[in-house]
Amino acid sequence: MLQKVQPQHASFSAQRSRGSARLTIKSSLVKSRIENLFQDGCARIRIPKTHTGVALEAVMINTAGGMTGGDHIDWHFETGDNTSAIITTQACERIYKSTGGTARTDVKIKLHNGSSFAWLPQETILFDQSRFSRDISVDMAASSKLLFVESVVFGRAMMDETVEEGSLQDRWQFCCDGQLFHAEHFKLSGQINEQLKQPSIANDHIAMATLVLVSPTAEAKLAQARDLIGECGGASHFEIAKTGKLLARVLGKDSYELRKTLIPLIALLNDGATLPKCWSL
Repeated sequence: MLQKVQPQHASFSAQRSRGSARLTIKSSLVKSRIENLFQDGCARIRIPKTHTGVALEAVMINTAGGMTGGDHIDWHFETGDNTSAIITTQACERIYKSTGGTARTDVKIKLHNGSSFAWLPQETILFDQSRFSRDISVDMAASSKLLFVESVVFGRAMMDETVEEGSLQDRWQFCCDGQLFHAEHFKLSGQINEQLKQPSIANDHIAMATLVLVSPTAEAKLAQARDLIGECGGASHFEIAKTGKLLARVLGKDSYELRKTLIPLIALLNDGATLPKCWSL
């Protein structure tokens, strides 16, 4: 007697993107150059031709086109003595709805004596029901200079998008000559839109940015920074070993409003240098 065989349904796990990229920068007689470059998976680094200044400009690219739950990218940058570098992104990073798991990014930066480093990625955009976790560590010499900018936007206002629910966890740890001088752990989870409306969190703004300048000239820029920020944020100065730290927070109703404050503020803190061209594409 023939028996009816039930079909077997195979179960497949969703494919997740992985990426890792490392760049080491050395000094030369003319300008800073690549010493070592490694890239794997969806993480890419491109070095566009520039004709201004001595800094090496590097562009981070996620060829996956965004991140979702289970994706993982790590970036590692190291500057040699007396080098100068500007790091940016090809476009805004997008964190899409998660069907399981958390998207993760790890960033490690090491700055040697006399180096200058500007971390200027474009905004990270979080979509509804996204899950994102990021760890950033900086180890710098007291004689080096750092401008660090990170901005986050919860949905695209022009597209009438609202991040009703999701999670964001951002952990930073900055050390100077081996001593911790800046650490923060920012976490939002659950009903994101309702939390952003609270005055103690974002006061009904969906775009936010943090800027950290570590330089002997940081204190001299404090008054101008406060004038540029106005009522949409604040700035403070702190003395640290052999140098100073300027910390600024900026809020915006959307990414366009945030950039109106952020662009001149970055120019001030970066000694008048123009933003990478990627920002205007």
